[in-house]
Amino acid sequence: MPTSTEKALATTTLSTSAATITFSGISSSYNDLKLVLVCTTNTDSDAAIQFNSDTGTNYSQVNLYGNGSTVTSGRTTSATRIYANGGGNTSSTVPHLYIIDIFSYKGSTIKTVSASGSQDRNGSGVINRSIGLWNNTSVITSISIVTAGSDTFSAGTTATLYGIL
Repeated sequence: MPTSTEKALATTTLSTSAATITFSGISSSYNDLKLVLVCTTNTDSDAAIQFNSDTGTNYSQVNLYGNGSTVTSGRTTSATRIYANGGGNTSSTVPHLYIIDIFSYKGSTIKTVSASGSQDRNGSGVINRSIGLWNNTSVITSISIVTAGSDTFSAGTTATLYGIL
């Protein structure tokens, strides 16, 4: 739920499936950004983010994943994106909620991201947490939410970008 310091900047709801959702022309009027994604994918894929169309190996992250019986963790360096799911794939049938906080997006240091994901799979839900870095000092002016491989986000997927004062 947005607080009084959050302002919805843009919302996208897919009417057909798509491999990428992009928010561009992001104003530098805010301190931080928050991205809320409610999605399914066509083949139980991963959801990830990239900044300013950067597809180079400039991302890293650590993550935790749990499903009620198994807990895993991992670390990735020199990646081409920050995975929002921490190791648990998005389902093709049950919506997954992601909340992705992007700190100091207009600052002159590398960018830090905190992502959390939750999904109720009829009593066998999953939860995941990731901390990611974008090794770049540029102001973030666009955010792309992408799937892995050739998968797509299903129709009905909704993404909202908030600016935080």
